[in-house]
Amino acid sequence: MHGFYAAGGRAGRRGDFITSPEVGPLFGHVIANAIDAEWRNHDEPDRFVVIDCGAGPGTLLRAIRAAEPECGDALELVAIERSEAQRALHPEGVLSLQALDDRFRDQPGCIVANELLDNLPFDPIVQLGDELALQRVALGHHGELVTGIGPESPQADYLSPGVARGVDQSAAAAWLKTALSALDRGRVIVFDYAREQSDEVEIRTYADHGHAGDPLAALGSKDITVDVDLFQLQARVRAADDICDQASWLRRHGLDELVERGRQLWEAQAATGSLEALKGRSRLREAEALTDPTGLGRFTVIDWAI
Repeated sequence: MHGFYAAGGRAGRRGDFITSPEVGPLFGHVIANAIDAEWRNHDEPDRFVVIDCGAGPGTLLRAIRAAEPECGDALELVAIERSEAQRALHPEGVLSLQALDDRFRDQPGCIVANELLDNLPFDPIVQLGDELALQRVALGHHGELVTGIGPESPQADYLSPGVARGVDQSAAAAWLKTALSALDRGRVIVFDYAREQSDEVEIRTYADHGHAGDPLAALGSKDITVDVDLFQLQARVRAADDICDQASWLRRHGLDELVERGRQLWEAQAATGSLEALKGRSRLREAEALTDPTGLGRFTVIDWAI
């Protein structure tokens, strides 16, 4: 059977852990700032496409629109989501698609993928004698899932030098190639777990708000994720234009200013208990979660210019 693991569902959909857009609207507001900057960088075109790949129910796009970016009149929001049930939840005015295609190839814009690549299919690579080989899954004699060894890894040169193990992420590489050709100009911005070297990549499972052990045990009952292999992705496609942690990226695009405005609003209107005051206070809590160095703040942001 080709493909060892296919990650099970968008992280956070069952509540195993929360994603950045689900923390609150602040993440989307900072994304809106970055979109405005890119729109201005391209001389403020009349049409600017923003594509959220792996959009789930459309939470991020709702937050971007609610932030009322300067480019709002030019903005065309697109949600890419495989799940029919999730697409049914997409907000009005958002173009909802099952897959990324070439219909926007003559347009400027931004493609955002938050915790998408760690959910694409992958194959572990293991040492077999003097060679590297792909590890596969097959059905055993009693219908159980068992691991086996597939053919030798055909392109071990995409792994960082000298590794004895790794993960084949051809699906992630294919997605990136498609994304980089989907627009005329702009950016592809990926938020995800990532490691610089191939042998540092880890496979993790989550269920019931915690780690869930063997990915093959109780198949379908847990989320399976894998780090993005930065060396491999760049070797198979092309070098990124910028790589940094999520906390740094958010601050670069105005997080601290948004939080300070929220703090001032809370201090000025706390006694009234107004909705705006509560939103202001919420920004402080959201910022803490989004920049937590032991949590979402340590996510990697990988940026490619188109």
